[in-house]
Amino acid sequence: GTVSNWTKIPPPLFKKVVIVLIDALRDDFVFGSKGKRFMPYTTEIIQKRTSYSFVAEAKPPTVTMPRIKALMTGSIPGFIDVIVNLNSPALLDDNLIWQAKKAGKRIIFYGDDTWVKLFPKHFVEYDGTTSFFVSDFTEVDNNVTRHLDRVLKREDWDLLILHYLGLDHIGHMTGPNSPLVGPKLREMDNILKKIHLSLLSKEGEASLPNLLVVCGDHGMSETGSHGGSSEGEVHTPLLFISSAFEKRSGPLTQPKPVQQTDLASTLAVGLGLPISRNSVGSLILPVFEGKTMREQLRFLHLNGFQLSRLLQENTPAYEKDPGYEHFKIAEKSHGNWIKLYLEGNDSEILLNLGKKVLKQYLEALKTLSSSLSKQVAQYDMYSMMVGSVIIMEVLLLLLLSIPKALSSQAEFEVPLSSPLFSLLFYLMCLMLCAVHVIVCTSAESLCYFCSMSWLTAVGVMMLISALMCVILSAIAKIFEKSRLPLKNPVVSSSGWSEINVLILAGTTGHVLSLGASSFIEEEHQTWYFLINTLCLALCQELCRSNFFLKECDPQHDTIVKQNFDSIREGSQYKNIDISAADNSKFGKDTSSAEFMKGSCKWISLASPWIILICCRLLRSLNQTGVQWAHRPDFGHWLTSSEHKSELSFLAAVSLLIIFFLVQRKCSLVSKIAMALGLLGVYSYRAAIGNVIFPWQHDSKDISKGITEARFVYVFVLGIVFTGTKDLLKSQVISADASMKSTGLWEVYSGLVLLAALLFRPHNLPVLVFCLLVQTMMTNYIWRPLKFNASQISIMHYWFGQAFFFFQGNSNGIATVDVSAGFVGLESYMEIPAIFLTAFAAYAGPLLWAIHLLCYLSSEVSRNSAAVGHGCFCYALMRSIPVAIYIVLVTGLRYHLFIWSVFSPKLLYEGVHVFITAAICVFFTSMDQNHSRKVQD
Repeated sequence: GTVSNWTKIPPPLFKKVVIVLIDALRDDFVFGSKGKRFMPYTTEIIQKRTSYSFVAEAKPPTVTMPRIKALMTGSIPGFIDVIVNLNSPALLDDNLIWQAKKAGKRIIFYGDDTWVKLFPKHFVEYDGTTSFFVSDFTEVDNNVTRHLDRVLKREDWDLLILHYLGLDHIGHMTGPNSPLVGPKLREMDNILKKIHLSLLSKEGEASLPNLLVVCGDHGMSETGSHGGSSEGEVHTPLLFISSAFEKRSGPLTQPKPVQQTDLASTLAVGLGLPISRNSVGSLILPVFEGKTMREQLRFLHLNGFQLSRLLQENTPAYEKDPGYEHFKIAEKSHGNWIKLYLEGNDSEILLNLGKKVLKQYLEALKTLSSSLSKQVAQYDMYSMMVGSVIIMEVLLLLLLSIPKALSSQAEFEVPLSSPLFSLLFYLMCLMLCAVHVIVCTSAESLCYFCSMSWLTAVGVMMLISALMCVILSAIAKIFEKSRLPLKNPVVSSSGWSEINVLILAGTTGHVLSLGASSFIEEEHQTWYFLINTLCLALCQELCRSNFFLKECDPQHDTIVKQNFDSIREGSQYKNIDISAADNSKFGKDTSSAEFMKGSCKWISLASPWIILICCRLLRSLNQTGVQWAHRPDFGHWLTSSEHKSELSFLAAVSLLIIFFLVQRKCSLVSKIAMALGLLGVYSYRAAIGNVIFPWQHDSKDISKGITEARFVYVFVLGIVFTGTKDLLKSQVISADASMKSTGLWEVYSGLVLLAALLFRPHNLPVLVFCLLVQTMMTNYIWRPLKFNASQISIMHYWFGQAFFFFQGNSNGIATVDVSAGFVGLESYMEIPAIFLTAFAAYAGPLLWAIHLLCYLSSEVSRNSAAVGHGCFCYALMRSIPVAIYIVLVTGLRYHLFIWSVFSPKLLYEGVHVFITAAICVFFTSMDQNHSRKVQD
């Protein structure tokens, strides 16, 4: 026209907009068989073709807070939002809610309080509910619905947002195939019907139409969790329902795929608002098909201009980007179309040219959006490099300390006094501070390390310098010792055993495998292979010990007998297998003793094969990883509603075996507490409907089981307190090895009881096999073969890693059992919930680590430095893969699967490091050899 209007925002297309976000709503819950059965009204609207249906793809991490950010900003959040999700800060990026408030729109919100934290002071009325209390299926949704009747009658709002959490909670607790899912979907369908009919009744002939948007923030996996990138987690339904959409003819087609980020730009245009500055989404054009060609082209040009400007800000060579080139071509064609339109040309040429421009814009938007989605990650390389340097320095220091740390004194010293007063230390500090000043003053983007106070930054530089000086000092000492002639040179004839070679090769192979995304996705296969190979190597060692060496060395028969005698003596001393009530019975029957030795030998030979069978059974219990996670497993069979009786029987038998395996080393009080606690575990699972008692015919009386769970917590704390009391006595009052061993085992027993409470019923066999394998390895493999503390520590670490995956865990966020964090809690409490969730996830590695401490402390025949050796080896085995993986991830930061594969693994590794640090502190406090040398 005569005056350019390209900078003006188009007028709104809808009067009122209602967004109904149903947490964890999978696309098949609406478009599949469940939708037809439980959501008849929604299905009817879809089939009448008076709405637009899409499958929106969410990018990982598929947890609530990052998904809300994506829906409202159109941008792709970072993976750190998985952590921030626990306590969401205010969202400062340009977003739809802020633009609506700025434009004078009145916004009302009810539902997940994450919205209230992200958008404080944006809502004229709100009522938030906590999203983390996953055992609440009904109240959390009733708290939203109770406001509906009153709000729908009012006219004093423009945007209404409802976030329902009940379906997500059902998924976490019972999975997507639970009988509770159907009634919840029916409830949601009735709510959508009420809202839709109310919006239709308020529309007048002269007023703008209203819009109802139905969507999910993420889906859920086959186990009911989310956070990963499986099809069930990333595909969510997206419905636009309005009287503005004309009924379309033709057959019903499958919903087309769109990106979840496309909603922000589409709603912005629909509400007459600017598109968010950092949005990478493109318009969902079918929503605007009812508008004129000129309006449609105007909307697409606005979106293209916004995306091209974002590209200019993030890419120096933006002019060469294919998306930008396509946009400029489409913009030029758009100008030609406008000229024809203003000339009053209504011919077929104008229509065909308009369709061509439309197609060009859509192609340009798709290319721009794809290009921006790949470039959205802006890495703070300076901070990452500083962190990587510190981590590699600590790892190198650990590796250089191996000879001293594994010596008979188990010394691990960090001599800081001499490096801190050396010239090299001060020169390095000055050089690093100069680099810091140059980087921070020239950095264009915000740097986390540069934002720290100068005192903190100087402290970090001093730490890097001190570690480097210590490493150089340690290397110099090693070279000095290598030059000195040995006083008593001894030529070792033993060489490396097969076990040592396997440990080195296995550790190296696992670390190298972390550079491949497929190996990270299927890491459980690596650990299953390693422990299976370890069992075969142990079988070879046992055969050599019992047969081959016996034939070659006549004295070996006596040694083997002494080894098995030590098993029986250790068992008698520690109350493992044989009661110490009457020692005189051992000497009465020589033939009986010989039979015992023979039977112990054959049990020892059979042990590796029994362990292999246990591991094979556990692999069938839980399918994990990515490639085969969808395949049915024994766990799915047990958790189906038709097999509740079988699950109940298995849970009861498992709890009985757990009691039998744990109680033997406990005091009488702890035995009683353990028995009552395990009974409470079954009662809790029966209360929440997972299992049934024999006299129950159904499980209609389902509760949250709070009383039963707290009943178990009392016994857990009681057993741990009893063990702690014995430990304090042994450490402070008298150095009694027997009391210390009993105390450690009781602490371990308390943790086993806690794990039994938090594990789902079908996972209780994992705990049973864990205890069984530990018992067999202790009595029939480690003691007869006389492995050193380092070898036993590494074997414990390997089995701990394997049992982490036997639980059903993977390197994806979706396998974290969030429901474990709310066992026995009436409301959301952050610290207990985080502790319980972390304990349930890492129960396998944790129980094996504590068992290592129990075993090394109970072996009175071992060197007093055995616990120190175990602690050092455990820390080293955790440090090597973490340090190397951090370097690999830094190098692979632009990898296609950096967010879906490498980042979740990094999160798991970080949490595991914290847990290992806590374990090492516990080891050190229990190391009496260390305690005696602290003064030195």
